Amino acid sequence: MFVPYLVRSACADGPRVMLGHELVDDYLELVAVRARPNTVLATAYDLKVFFTIVGRDPETVDVDDVLEFLKEQRRPRRGVTVVRIDDGEQGLSARTIKRRLASVAGLYEYLRIRGVVAANPVPRGLSTRSPGRAVRGVPLIRTPRTLPRVIDPDRADAFAAALRTERDRAMVAAMLFGGLRRCEVLGLRLEDLNPGESRVFIAEGKGGHQRIVPISKRFFTSVADYLEWERPQDAATDRLFVVLKEPRRGQPLSAAGLDEIVAGARRRAGIEQLTCHQLRHTCFTRLREAGMALEAIQAQAGHRSIESTRIYLHLANDWLAGEYRRALEAIDAQNIPE
Repeated sequence: MFVPYLVRSACADGPRVMLGHELVDDYLELVAVRARPNTVLATAYDLKVFFTIVGRDPETVDVDDVLEFLKEQRRPRRGVTVVRIDDGEQGLSARTIKRRLASVAGLYEYLRIRGVVAANPVPRGLSTRSPGRAVRGVPLIRTPRTLPRVIDPDRADAFAAALRTERDRAMVAAMLFGGLRRCEVLGLRLEDLNPGESRVFIAEGKGGHQRIVPISKRFFTSVADYLEWERPQDAATDRLFVVLKEPRRGQPLSAAGLDEIVAGARRRAGIEQLTCHQLRHTCFTRLREAGMALEAIQAQAGHRSIESTRIYLHLANDWLAGEYRRALEAIDAQNIPE
């Protein structure tokens, strides 16, 4: 029986993630060629959870094992009377379960192509037939489409005032005024900056996609002060944002480090909840409220699909109300008696 154990090792061509089974480890190597390290690690963890629960070798897993895994993931975690406020679920969130099933499905598609298994045991969905209608598929996991949270201008100002260094102000400005993701902020290099045109080159966007985006001059003002007064002159990295204190002074700032900075400023500002991604969502919501075209927001955000950008229509306070008001005025005008 396969008992997975997650191991991260350093190799000549970069870090490697393994679970202790030749077939699974071969698949993780393939994922590493196509995806970022964080994606590889997340995939490995998902597979570790799956095989720990099903307790079988990869070659022997069948549909019943997958359905039993799904049932276990849905099992209440904190008692049958406790649900999350966000989605009303008792077990893991639908998004988490869907991601784990996608990781498992990816592995078995790889094994199917190699001829190790005859079919992928992860069902694509459930087929249903309604009277008078064609057969349609129902997703195995339904994920709710929820709107992201944004912060209002007063809280954004209070949060910015609680930041202690120009480095921190520059990083927050990149997210709040440029909509950069956390990984994109940390991936910025000195050569990626174009202060003359107030633009930055995103070399490490999501999915490996690159783009050039404008950012407010506030970002470049804070960056200039940071480079002049705070960034160690002997830093041996081309990453823009580095650690300012010992023992890692001069080394690239980590995601955990940025999260700690945001959490500290949030507490000092008296804000209950605030994340890096909320700053990004707030940026695009404000841009939409100011009249920026949806296609332009899509380019700024680095979204591959316009559907990912449409949420900012619903977050913008005046968009739906304005559309409703104009439609209602047109209806009223049609009903005015001659």
